[in-house]
Parts: sequence; structure tokens; C-alpha cells
Amino acid sequence: MLVQSQAAVIARNETWSGTVATEPHEAGWAREAIFFVRALHDAAGAPGTAQVELSPDGMRWVPEGTVFDLPRRADEVTFARVAHFGTWLRLSATLPDGASAVVLVTLHLKG
Repeated sequence: MLVQSQAAVIARNETWSGTVATEPHEAGWAREAIFFVRALHDAAGAPGTAQVELSPDGMRWVPEGTVFDLPRRADEVTFARVAHFGTWLRLSATLPDGASAVVLVTLHLKG
């Protein structure tokens, strides 16, 4: 059996502050997903956390339950693995007041 895989850039060179979310990605064919978040510069302040969100339609979002720290230093990478997610995925993040991070976010899917 040939395994299908895909990698998608869902946020590139974006400055995150406050509450943010990536564009949704349709991934119903995949069995597992990994979100990678790489800091492109050192974070200003404590960068906060990110969480995986699910959606039945790509418009209404609920937390999947996986929460992880955003990277603090340039070129540091953090990640989250998820499975059993339905069709739509995205990443949301909350950064404390005055904090910001410039990030590259990729989503890697495997069927």
C-alpha cells in the first residue's frame, strides 16, 4: 500500500499577537496530522500557546484538546500531533499582552 502524504504552509512570515488563527485546511482524507511552528525571529515577551481546532464545515471551530507552547527563539520549532480529526483543521494561538512572534506554520498530513 502506498501512503499518501502532503505538506502545506498555512502561515508564512506572519507576526502573531493577541488571539490569532491560521487559515483552515481540508484534510478529510488523512489519518494523522502534525502542525509545526517555527519562530523566524526571537519572540517579543512570552509567546504563549497554540491549540489545534476542528471544524465540521470550515467555519465553526472547536478546540481539539491539544495545546502546546509556541517557540521562543529564532529557528526553534514546536509541534503537535493529532489523529481522528474529521475534515477541517486549523491552529489558533493566544499570546499575552505585549507579546508577539513571527512564525512559519506548516501542516503535514499522512493517509
